[in-house]
Amino acid sequence: MTTTLKNIFTDTGNMALFTARFFRELFKPPFQINEFLRQCYAVGNKSLPLVTITGFIMGLVLTIQSRPTMAKFGAETWLPSMVSLSIIREIAPVITALICAGKIASGIGAELGSMKVTEQIDAMEVSAINPYKYLVVTRILATTLMVPILVLYADLIGIYGGYIGYNIHGNISLYRYFSDVFEHLEFLDVLPAIVKTFFFGFFIGLIGCYKGFNASNGTASVGIAANSAVVSASLSIFIIDMLAVQLTDLLF
Repeated sequence: MTTTLKNIFTDTGNMALFTARFFRELFKPPFQINEFLRQCYAVGNKSLPLVTITGFIMGLVLTIQSRPTMAKFGAETWLPSMVSLSIIREIAPVITALICAGKIASGIGAELGSMKVTEQIDAMEVSAINPYKYLVVTRILATTLMVPILVLYADLIGIYGGYIGYNIHGNISLYRYFSDVFEHLEFLDVLPAIVKTFFFGFFIGLIGCYKGFNASNGTASVGIAANSAVVSASLSIFIIDMLAVQLTDLLF
């Protein structure tokens, strides 16, 4: 038990130092713009198909499952606004972030872990290249930027999936459906949901890079780094979401 607690505190301290180094390196030239753009494309492009399918199914299933209950209370006309608010406020941000944690964090952890094991990171240091700046900063910035964009995309796809689900047993035009959605949607419904996705993206990239960058020697450590990155990133998403909900409730 003592050893476990010691490892937890040691890992937490190392993570704090790793995070502090990120903010220190962030504003130091040279800025790896090309690598940052490449990572943005990789993060967004690789996750887009899965986010599209998941977002559409979320809206479709939520509408179909909610319709009977809403109909019992004679509130079927509220279905578009209820589904859209549920998707935008909570479902799309969390589910999309979990998808990114499983796909992006594991990929970053495995990629950097394999580079660490094969001594490619050491070779970059010998070549007078800052591996932290090139490998870590660019990936964390890419996930911080792209996860909110993917969430906004999932919101739109989810709402459209709700429209398809509504029309399975009903008949409403796309214009009327989106009019009902935006009629009950307020700025404070969107802002907290978008703000927390930046933290989701930051911690997904940070944890993936930390686990991969600090992988031990040996090929087995690559798999351990990828698995640990997914578990830790997913847990951090739930913790951030819990704190964000409490803070939003207090402020608004």
